[in-house]
Amino acid sequence: MSIEFIDLNAQQQRIKPQIDSRIQAVLAHGNYIMGPEVRELEEGLESFCGAKHALGCANGTDALHLALLAIGAKPGDAIFCPSFTFAATAEIVPHVGATPVFVDVEIDSFNMCVESLKRAINHAKSLGLRPAGVIPVDLFGQAADYNPIEAIARENNMWIIADSAQGFGATYHGKTTGSIGDIATTSFFPAKPLGCYGDGGALFTSNDELAASIRSLRVHGKGTDKYDNVRIGVNSRLDTLQAAILLEKLAIYPGEIELRQAVAERYTQALQEAFFAPRVNDGCSSVWAQYTLRAKSSEHRLGAMERLKLAKIPSVVYYPLPLHQQTAYAQFPSDPAGLPISAQHSQTVFSLPMHPYLTTHDQAFIIDTLTSGN
Repeated sequence: MSIEFIDLNAQQQRIKPQIDSRIQAVLAHGNYIMGPEVRELEEGLESFCGAKHALGCANGTDALHLALLAIGAKPGDAIFCPSFTFAATAEIVPHVGATPVFVDVEIDSFNMCVESLKRAINHAKSLGLRPAGVIPVDLFGQAADYNPIEAIARENNMWIIADSAQGFGATYHGKTTGSIGDIATTSFFPAKPLGCYGDGGALFTSNDELAASIRSLRVHGKGTDKYDNVRIGVNSRLDTLQAAILLEKLAIYPGEIELRQAVAERYTQALQEAFFAPRVNDGCSSVWAQYTLRAKSSEHRLGAMERLKLAKIPSVVYYPLPLHQQTAYAQFPSDPAGLPISAQHSQTVFSLPMHPYLTTHDQAFIIDTLTSGN
């Protein structure tokens, strides 16, 4: 038996004729950079999530960088990020001269902890930093708890950039991720729930001025054209072939989200007694970028992952070391009360195969392997 952690081939076989047709259309018109499919995709993304503006770019990390440039992040700014996330969330902050300040996460949703954010803001002030913005992460597919985060941000005159690299398409109290925050970003890395066949990303905003700035920044700070440079920009454009592929993937994405939810429900029903299953907050939905269990201890996780390995079932630890403990980020400030949940998660979490095409037969085998000898 061969089980894929993420089965991109099954999805490709489903829509291969449509993808082939889209690629041939791009080859025929030859507009490989910022061709018509890019704007068609942007319009589709706007319609899907409800943001006024969607703007494609080269990748999800660039999306975060462009967001910081557009919003005016600068030296002396404190920008608050969860520690339990991929490095890209914090990586772009020092690139604009600002200081990342690390915040702990909730134990069962894996997303930013509001109380930790409050402490981190006060700590940043005591260090002489100016609280400027917060970057919540929609980790593993679920939206962060934006209502209380937004209240804290507004109280401190801070903006919000929503990092929805893993959560684009999730819902939060009637809103779809992409339409939350001053700017939202996502990634189209192939392993993401909505992924292309290379690198790609997008930004979302309903602010006309921010959208105009991002359009300029992603093409070398262009004005009327790329040789009229009105600001210091970067080169970060979504190429047309990737946009063409994403158009066909976006067409089936709502149905795939439903299939992911069914897979998650089967996992949770079968595994919630043997492990700590992920919790989706009330009024929210997840796109299940990952299905991540918490073991009772590092030894419990080791045993579970070893059983999976022996059965040739892939599993992955996201993330084996929180950012505040990483060499590149250890010197930056963090919640003075510590980040115990982030540290605990790194020792106990592990993720199972998750994609819309995971059969009930394969899933039963995964569950049986995990629960036998647990």
